[in-house]
Amino acid sequence: MEKEYGVLDFDVRDGEKSIGWRGAYEDKVREEAAARRHVRPRISEKERRERRRQAALAARMTRNEPNEEQGEIVGWKSPRSVKREARNARIAQGERSHWWILLFFWLAICLSELVLRAVTADVFWASGLFLSFAFALVPALILTALCSVLPPKGNRIVRWVSAAAILLLYASQLIYYKVFGFFYSAYSMGNGGQVVEFWEVVLSTLLSAWLPMLLLIMPLLFLGFFGKYISCKCERRLRACVLPLVLAIVLHISIVISLPLYGDTEMSAYSLYHNTNDLKNAVSKMGYAAAFRLDIHRVLFGFDGAKLTLPKPTGNTENTDNTEEPSSSSEVEEPTESPYNILEIDFDSLIAGETDDTINQLHEYFSGQTATKKNDKTGMFEGCNLILITAEGFSHMAIDKDLTPTLYKMQQEGFNFTNFYTPIYGVSTSDGEYIAVTGTIPKAGVWSFSKSSSNAMPLTMVQQLKKIGYSAYGYHNHTYTYYDRNESHPNLGYIYKGLGNGLDVKETWPESDVEMIDLTTAEYMGKEPFHAYYMTVSGHLEYSFGGNYIASQNRDLVADLPYSSDVRAYLACNIEFDRAMELLLQRLEEAGVAENTVIAITADHYPYGLTVEEQSELAGHDLEENFELYRNACIIYKKGMEPETVTRACSSLDLLPTLSNLFGTEFDSRLYMGQDVFSEAKPLIIFSNRSWITDQCSYNSLTGEVISLTGEEISDEYVSAVREIVSNKFTVSTWVLEQDYWRTLFGDNLPPGTSNRPRR
Repeated sequence: MEKEYGVLDFDVRDGEKSIGWRGAYEDKVREEAAARRHVRPRISEKERRERRRQAALAARMTRNEPNEEQGEIVGWKSPRSVKREARNARIAQGERSHWWILLFFWLAICLSELVLRAVTADVFWASGLFLSFAFALVPALILTALCSVLPPKGNRIVRWVSAAAILLLYASQLIYYKVFGFFYSAYSMGNGGQVVEFWEVVLSTLLSAWLPMLLLIMPLLFLGFFGKYISCKCERRLRACVLPLVLAIVLHISIVISLPLYGDTEMSAYSLYHNTNDLKNAVSKMGYAAAFRLDIHRVLFGFDGAKLTLPKPTGNTENTDNTEEPSSSSEVEEPTESPYNILEIDFDSLIAGETDDTINQLHEYFSGQTATKKNDKTGMFEGCNLILITAEGFSHMAIDKDLTPTLYKMQQEGFNFTNFYTPIYGVSTSDGEYIAVTGTIPKAGVWSFSKSSSNAMPLTMVQQLKKIGYSAYGYHNHTYTYYDRNESHPNLGYIYKGLGNGLDVKETWPESDVEMIDLTTAEYMGKEPFHAYYMTVSGHLEYSFGGNYIASQNRDLVADLPYSSDVRAYLACNIEFDRAMELLLQRLEEAGVAENTVIAITADHYPYGLTVEEQSELAGHDLEENFELYRNACIIYKKGMEPETVTRACSSLDLLPTLSNLFGTEFDSRLYMGQDVFSEAKPLIIFSNRSWITDQCSYNSLTGEVISLTGEEISDEYVSAVREIVSNKFTVSTWVLEQDYWRTLFGDNLPPGTSNRPRR
């Protein structure tokens, strides 16, 4: 190397290696050596300075320091730009985004709760408002955990689907409540297709509620405009979802533990959560999020409710009248007691042979009830035909001497019940039918009449009358499958027809009661003794002249009445029902059976298609909403009977045992939740929210207020005793339905050898 090329020199300056040569072929050798040794060729001092300058500039840019060169700022960014880029970087990395998602879900649910409460709650500012916000945080945390564990696309889908579901649930409940006065249950969601038949009513209500609907849509609009700022992209997904789930569990347990602080009455948050199934009041006391979760849980896993408090045995012949003892027993003859309306049921043997605890509790409960005595009305209508009518949306305020003369005639010439109530339950019309036909309280959260379709129903009038040879027909002039009547009514023992199942009424909305009577009377008249049942529809909402066929047909007849348009439309609908009753009486006369046929009419519920203010127009004063709103009419009429006004407080729950006594059938008065109106039993009116009225006082379960009806002081012991009786009746009615209890007592519906075919 030294001989051929000279001496190789190495020079290291400023961290750079340079190679210098002494001798021949300097440039060529330098290039070959650089290539051979993989080192960069020597750079000039000018190039070295330029590199240093670039490195310094890069350092300043990293520190965000301005570098003024030739009067310009090169590579510098403002503090706002740096913060924005840092924020976007944090959003992209998911450092805090799941908490923003939590805030979004919680605020979306809270807004929906506020809107629903503002529209439906009797009292807005109450403890239920705070509980609704607290319970809303639980589903918000669960949804946050779900978003955290999913990839970006997945959590975007969850956000949109969840926001849409929140809108759908709250909006649909709001509309349903405005139409029916109740919230639909989780059980009813599976049968929501039937609501499509009322699409015109739904659309009208939707348009009238445009402001709350607009507020409910706000979370979706926010998600559309600002959703990118609450995106979630967590690298440790499973770890990120654990904390929200743990917080949800801890929060839920904490809220439930605190519920006793809000009281322990029937409608307190504690009772509604643990013992009472009442969706309407649960929404008011805890918010819809908590009430909806409870409702789904009870549908899926069942709900036993409150425990049954068994009464002390009293014997079946206990005299419940408060009579004074004679001063000398030797001077007074022993009174001869009349027989009781009771069947021979050996409860002791049944209890001894039963292993099911619930069935045994029912045995003990019914064996401890006091039977009612037969009275001067027992058998009054024995052998007569019976036409039982549940009238849609009927009210005593629709009875008028000039406007509805036939109903007025029947009221004045029959039994006129002036203190009668038709409490409304969660499934409105169907539950109203169920009470009148079965004499038991509907189970909350389900369609009780539909659920009874596979049960034995021997206590109903149709079964009692068929047992002694009556023919039985049932009719409804709307869709025959509505509320599963095509299953429940044949199970009762009726030959059942409705629109689409042999009853060819003109398909309008609503259909004509007159047409239903016209098409059906020939089927059972001439087959005495007969029993016919009608569920009418002409009185159904919506009460307007634009969307109600019956109201528009009778518009001219109410044009001059001094009421608002909706009230006049309601009265126009009831004119149709009155004409139907006129035609029915005419057909009975033509068949020669008018004096041997009893017509019993009760409503399914009060006309909630009218607002309270509109109903107050008809009443002539402001209606009280916890009790007076449910005042109604009951008519029991037979041509030629002695008219009688009944002032005793009673309800639709009492109709079945009263008819059983009037027709003199064999029945056990201990097995009904109501009682014979003409018996010596003390009156008890039960409302769906577990308020009640007796001959002593009224009790408002929502406020705890007790109002004496006699002027005497009402003791706490009396109120507690009646509250317990009412609670037992709800529990027993639920168990009877769930356990098919009547089959345990009596076997199948009809005795051996009896068919559902009418006598010829």
